[in-house]
Amino acid sequence: MVEKDAALSRRVALMATALGSFLTPFMGAAVNLALPDIGREWGLGVISLGWVASVFLLAAAMVLLPSGRLADMYGRKKVFTIGVVVYTIFSLLSALSPGPLWLYAFRALQGVGGAMIFGTAAAILTSIFPPNERGKALGLNAAAVYLGLATGPFLGGVLVQHLGWRSVFWINAPLGLVILLLLTKVEGEWAEAEKEKFDYLGSLLSGLSLCALMYGFSALPRSLGGYLLAAGLCVGLGFVIWESRIPAPVLNLRLFRQSLTFAFSNLAALINYSATYAVTFFLSLYLQEVRGLSPQHAGFILLSQPVVMTLGSPIAGWLSDRIEPRIIASLGMTLTTLGLFFLAFGLGLHTSTLQIVGILLLMGLGFALFASPNTNAVMSSVAPRFRAVASSVLAIMRLVGQTFSMGIAMLILGLFVGEVSLGTHLSWPFVQAARVAFLCFACLCFVGIFASLARGRIHGED
Repeated sequence: MVEKDAALSRRVALMATALGSFLTPFMGAAVNLALPDIGREWGLGVISLGWVASVFLLAAAMVLLPSGRLADMYGRKKVFTIGVVVYTIFSLLSALSPGPLWLYAFRALQGVGGAMIFGTAAAILTSIFPPNERGKALGLNAAAVYLGLATGPFLGGVLVQHLGWRSVFWINAPLGLVILLLLTKVEGEWAEAEKEKFDYLGSLLSGLSLCALMYGFSALPRSLGGYLLAAGLCVGLGFVIWESRIPAPVLNLRLFRQSLTFAFSNLAALINYSATYAVTFFLSLYLQEVRGLSPQHAGFILLSQPVVMTLGSPIAGWLSDRIEPRIIASLGMTLTTLGLFFLAFGLGLHTSTLQIVGILLLMGLGFALFASPNTNAVMSSVAPRFRAVASSVLAIMRLVGQTFSMGIAMLILGLFVGEVSLGTHLSWPFVQAARVAFLCFACLCFVGIFASLARGRIHGED
């Protein structure tokens, strides 16, 4: 009877975390389809629209480490629940935004809630599932992420076309309520570090450093960007010194020194997201503004990549319980690199839809093979009391990578296009910018293959 109750609690926890993991990528993908309408309503240019996505990532990255540490101390389910509430509230307020500054502010606060969700989801699953089932559970959770990415472009396009851009924010409310109901059926809090102290100064330094680095990178090539990057590096050095001297740091730096698997898996994640996140941003604008497709049609084309990711992730996660994750993840990184090279040299003013879909399918398979085995490697390489922190570190790698990806995108767009309002003649300069960006991403992803191969073994370590 006890085992049956535990199995039920595991299934409900998987459903709740999967829905939570679905929310943020769904919103990100749907918002990309809403960008042209937002730009036309408020007269925003391409670079200003990039901040609708970037401000969410920036805010989330700043609070990820503290929220992960608090989850290890006070309960992972508790922090996850608060995150769902915050995310839902500010999704609704985003839909009511009277102007771009309000939307930026609400998206930032939505990012705080999002950080609490995806910074603890993997930790909850790692805590509740035994090692021989962990990869499968994380694979199903990854499938939920990619289902969000899959339905985001298509459903987002339909919503924007028929109900306006604000509808992509309204849709979060019922999903948030379902998650909160499921969480009432999940037993346990998993707070192995509950007797340790919270590191306030380290949390502040980590947030300031990440904020300066991420915003500074996006502000290049202006001098402000250079100053912020220098400040971020100085504060980051202070953070490292402080964390190495206190008994209960917000981030235990020994995790990186003691485990090659943890260090290189996080590096591989940082590189992978840096090389892939802005692809949807570019292709969404390309399909709508260069090719003249409707949001619904563009969303349907972009659907091809996350569909493969959704179907492939549970299989990849299952395989990572049996085969070393570095082998599967490295193969995935290789396929993604090939897809980016094909985009860099194949995208033009009249590239066939079939060719774009084929490249997206290849990249989708690559990302499916990379993500869940990489997550399994990270979460299996740390002691139980560090699981939420490890989940947060991995999420930071994802968010910093995504922000760097958008920073590279906006830097290249600034050089080739400038702050030009949508609806003007962008076609060839925009395509040139996209091709240069895809080439940069492909080279970066190629380097990531070697970081992925460098990690150690995890099987036999639990």
